[in-house]
Amino acid sequence: MEPKPIICVSICESGISAVEKAIAEAGEPSDLLEIRLDCLDQSQVRESFQALDDLLAKSQRSTILTYRPVNQGGHHEIDDRNRFNLWMLERQTKNVFLDLEQDLATDQELLDSFPALDWNRVICSFHDFLGMPADLGTLYEQMASTPACILKVAVQANDATDCLPIFALLERARAEGREMIAIAMGEPGIMTRILGPSRGAFLTYASPEDARATAPGQITAQQLRQVYRIEQINQLTEIFGIIGSPISHSLSPRIHNAAFAAADTNAVFIPFEVRDLPNFIRRMVHPRTREIAWNLRGLSVTAPHKVAVTHHLDWIEPTAREIGALNTVLIDEDGLRGHNTDATGFIRPLDAMLGSLSGLRCAVIGTGGAANAAVWALRKEEALVTVFGRNPQRAESLAKRFDVDSRPLEGACFKTFDVVVNATTLGTSGGSQRKTPVSADQLAGARLAYDLVYNPQQTEFLRQAETAGCQMIGGIEMFIAQAEEQFRLWTGSAAVDGVIRSTVERALKKE
Repeated sequence: MEPKPIICVSICESGISAVEKAIAEAGEPSDLLEIRLDCLDQSQVRESFQALDDLLAKSQRSTILTYRPVNQGGHHEIDDRNRFNLWMLERQTKNVFLDLEQDLATDQELLDSFPALDWNRVICSFHDFLGMPADLGTLYEQMASTPACILKVAVQANDATDCLPIFALLERARAEGREMIAIAMGEPGIMTRILGPSRGAFLTYASPEDARATAPGQITAQQLRQVYRIEQINQLTEIFGIIGSPISHSLSPRIHNAAFAAADTNAVFIPFEVRDLPNFIRRMVHPRTREIAWNLRGLSVTAPHKVAVTHHLDWIEPTAREIGALNTVLIDEDGLRGHNTDATGFIRPLDAMLGSLSGLRCAVIGTGGAANAAVWALRKEEALVTVFGRNPQRAESLAKRFDVDSRPLEGACFKTFDVVVNATTLGTSGGSQRKTPVSADQLAGARLAYDLVYNPQQTEFLRQAETAGCQMIGGIEMFIAQAEEQFRLWTGSAAVDGVIRSTVERALKKE
């Protein structure tokens, strides 16, 4: 039986009373605590350290004490000797680990002046918040030359493939019998936090809640346990994920992990922040070329990769080939197979509300993968389609593919249309949440407005549509329908009835 993964909750507070409260609130989800001493008010740091001795003596929880310098992600400047003096205030408490940066752990002159250090409780660590060091192997060897019982490397990932050296480091440490913590920070590195323990990491770090993360890309202990079911992940776990950029807004990990849990399936669904798609497919996905041994079985594809991904697959279903974009990839030993569940998901709510679409005048705003699926599906339903785009050339190109009309979006008026579809990403939670491709004045007179953005539920586009007096369909309906079809393709069976809808509705209420 594989060992249970250790989740370490990081606490960063300015005063010792707040630290004590945070420890109490950490509760059950954490196995171990990290107290960031560099977060303490530096004018009272010695007093805080002395109070912390009493707090740790009472605590039954194993604890890591971290005093990070600014160049390693800390909050205050302090010279190495003073930092070491503060360390030595800790009286070798048996359930306390000291996180000692690599520059100190290899400074022999400094170490000789503090001979009482118990290396059996030292984590030798290195952090780089700017990117991936050129040679992690050399860094690992320098750290491994110290007597520290645990080695730790945390570096910034700028794309999903930056996780590969981290997984390789864990593999090397396991082969050499060394305890290792290796993390890629940032959104592209989330997979290392979820999969790390199953690949040999001593622990994974988590925040007590979303707003209190102590490192980029850190997720909560509750998410690790309840969403990703980290305690059940092992080498046999089937891995699925969503690829896109940005990806942090996506609800796909919540709904598909809930569906896997309801079906009692040994699978996990992970967000993959992918900027360089060809590199990701070659190095991490395709079974003939990937550089990592993992049980990757399927991908959901979102903006901006729905069209580009078609150039990297071994087989594409006829519907997806006609559309020219896809959102679902199946992976097996023979290669990659592409499907499009967006078209089915898109048309189902329209059919439910309007019945036959034959002869209805439909405007599609956008020229990306979602717009391709919408235009194709509407044409199949014999609707009269016009494509509107901020880039008139791209709108014209899409329209020619499907033999429909196109017009520039700027200054467009939709009063003669039965259906107006927002197939752009404008309005998505995050940077564009308050944006809309059109105003209420432009929508006035249109019968129905349909936004394909699902997060948030009430987008700016729908607010403008409500002001204009339109009927409305939110993106949640399409999202649920396409996700149910994805689950069927990946697993060969339907999701437990209602689990995807209920998970989406609960998640959006918390947004």
